[in-house]
Amino acid sequence: MTRFWLGCAAVNGFLAVAAGAFGAHALKARLPAEMLAVFETSARYQMFHALALFGVALLAISGRPADAAGWSFLVGIVLFCGSLYALALSGIRPLGAITPFGGLAFLCGWFLLLLRAIRL
Repeated sequence: MTRFWLGCAAVNGFLAVAAGAFGAHALKARLPAEMLAVFETSARYQMFHALALFGVALLAISGRPADAAGWSFLVGIVLFCGSLYALALSGIRPLGAITPFGGLAFLCGWFLLLLRAIRL
């Protein structure tokens, strides 16, 4: 699983940087300020959780896997970041109803990581 988590961290870090650059350069003139802020929030949270996935990979390397936290972070990235990217690009407001589920997945991932730390 180490390779998997490291790969997930790398892919999400790459995508977060690409999304941030895309938002700053290609979307700045095309999106209203409110939607650009939503897009930037998504890129920022994706990067935070790419780094969290890197931490999960480091735990796996050390023989102390935190797979449940990693899966929660991945679900959070898809639901939270994915819904915000879609909302910002499409303007379809109901997509925002998905975002809190991603936020809960992020919270769950951090809680599971805390439990893993307590057990170390």
